[in-house]
Amino acid sequence: MKHRNLLRTTAIVAALMGGVAAPVMAETPPNMLVIANRIDDIKTFDPAESFEFAGADVSRNVYQKLVNFDPMDLDAGYQPDIAESWEVAEDGKSITFTIAEGNTFSSGNPVRAEDVVFSLTRAVKLDKTPSFILTQFGFTPDNVDEMITADGNTVTIKLDKEYAVSFVLNCLTATIGGIVDMETAMANEVDGDMGNEWLRTNTAGSGPYKVMEWKPNESVLMDLNPNFAGEKPAMERVIVQHIQESATQRLQLERGDIDVARNLSPEDVAGLEGVEGVKIVDELRGRLMYFSANQKNEMLSDPKVLEALKLATDYEGMANSFLKGQYTVHQAFLPLTFLGALEDKPFSYDMDAAKAALAESGHPDCGPIKISVREAQERLDIAQSLQNTWGQLGCDIELVVGTGAQTLDRYRAREHDIYLGAWGPDYPDPNTNAGTFAYNPDNSDEAGATGLLAWRNAWDAGPMSDATLAAVQENDTDARREMYLEIQKEHQQVSPFGVMFQQIEQNGMGASVENFVAGGATTAVSYWVITK
Repeated sequence: MKHRNLLRTTAIVAALMGGVAAPVMAETPPNMLVIANRIDDIKTFDPAESFEFAGADVSRNVYQKLVNFDPMDLDAGYQPDIAESWEVAEDGKSITFTIAEGNTFSSGNPVRAEDVVFSLTRAVKLDKTPSFILTQFGFTPDNVDEMITADGNTVTIKLDKEYAVSFVLNCLTATIGGIVDMETAMANEVDGDMGNEWLRTNTAGSGPYKVMEWKPNESVLMDLNPNFAGEKPAMERVIVQHIQESATQRLQLERGDIDVARNLSPEDVAGLEGVEGVKIVDELRGRLMYFSANQKNEMLSDPKVLEALKLATDYEGMANSFLKGQYTVHQAFLPLTFLGALEDKPFSYDMDAAKAALAESGHPDCGPIKISVREAQERLDIAQSLQNTWGQLGCDIELVVGTGAQTLDRYRAREHDIYLGAWGPDYPDPNTNAGTFAYNPDNSDEAGATGLLAWRNAWDAGPMSDATLAAVQENDTDARREMYLEIQKEHQQVSPFGVMFQQIEQNGMGASVENFVAGGATTAVSYWVITK
C-alpha cells in the first residue's frame, strides 16, 4: 500500500492558496492540478517579451491567438482561435482575418479586432527578444501601423513579399502571437511602455486561465478565467511549483503531494515502475540539446577546434546512460517530425580523430574553456561529460553554473565561451529553427538580435542566411524540404553548433490524470483539457 504524507500535502496546498487552511486530504483536490517543474527561467509573462520554456507553458494557457493548436489533435496543425476564418490576397502579400464574436478577456472586456492589432503592433514596437518572429515579414516600428490594420471585425496583415501561407500562420501560433487586452494594458502603461512592466508579472488574456500569483523561482498560481468562452476546464486551479531535484519530484509524486512531475531522471522514472497510482507518459518533443561556441573567442572560431570538440563528445555514451529514455541522439537543427528534418549523424565519439583535428588547428594545446550551464541535473551531467572528454584533448574546462535566467542573460549578451542549452521550436515550421541557427543578417553587437542563436554566438552565417530566406518563400513542399536538408548538412560541418540530442519527455503523473499533453514537437502544455 502506498502511504501519503498528509500534513505535507495540506501545507503545500494551503500555502499556495494564500494561507487559507485546507482540510486534511490524501491527495490534491479533484479540481486542482499541482505540477512540479523547473520554472527558474521565467523572466516575464508579457507575450511580446516571453521567450523561455516555462513562460511559454503559462502563456499558452492564458492568451488566445489568431490561430492555435488543438491539444487533442496536434497533428491537425493550426486551427481557428480568435480568428474564425481568413482570406489570402491573390498576390499572396496580405491575409485578412475575420475575428470571432464572443471571446472575452479576464477583465470582462470583449476581444476586438483593435486588440489584435494592438497586440501584434505592440510586439513589433517593443522590439523584445522574440520580435524577430514578426519582423521577418518586413514589419518595423515605423511601418507596422500601416502593415497591420483593423476594419470592423476584420484584421488585415500586409507582408513585404509573398510567403508560404502555412509559414505565416504557423508563426502566429508562437507565444508572441498572444492577444492582449488593450484597455487593461494601456491602463497600466508607464512611460510609454504599453503596459510591458505590468504585464511582466500580470496577465491580460482571454484564454482559459489567468495568473493570480507568481513567486520567482518558487511557484506560479493560475485560476480559471471566469469569462473564458470555451468549455469550462475541469482543473479550476493550476499550481506549478519550482522543484529542481528529480528525487524530490519523485517523492512528492509518490506521496500524492503533486499530480505531475516533469523533470524526472531516468533513474527515478525506473524507480516509479510498478508504484501504485503512478504512471509514466512518454512524448517526443521538439526540444534540442546543443552546445555552441562564441566566435568572439579566437580559439573557438578555429574550424578544426570546433571539429575536435564535436568528435570528442560522447553522444551514445550519454544517451545510453544518464539520459537513457529521455534523449535520443540527433545532430541537426530541425527536430524529428518537422518538414526537412535531417537524420544524418556525422559525428561520433572518436578521440583519436579529435586529437588529430586539434593538432591541425592553430591551437594544438587547446586552452581554457568555460562552459555556461543551467543548474539542472541532466545539463550538469552533460557538462561534466564534456568536461571529461574535452579534458582528454588537453582543454582546461571550467563549468560556470547558474539559474536559467542567469545563463540566458550571459548568452544573450554574447559573454560565454561555450553555452550548453536547449532550444525548442516557437512554431511548427522549419524556419523556426533555420531562422535562428542558420540566419544572421547583421552580426554587429549593435544589432542586438538576441533571439537568433547564430547572432548570440557571433557567427556570420554568410550565404546560409540567404538560403534560409529563400526557403521560406518556396511554396513547393518537396522543393522546400530539400532546401532545408541541404542547409542542415552544411550547418553540421561549418557552424559553431554541436547539436547532440532531441528530447523524449517522460512525465510522471497520478494514474487518474488524463489528457496531459506536453505539446509534442510543436507547442507548449495545455492545462484546460486535463481531467483527473
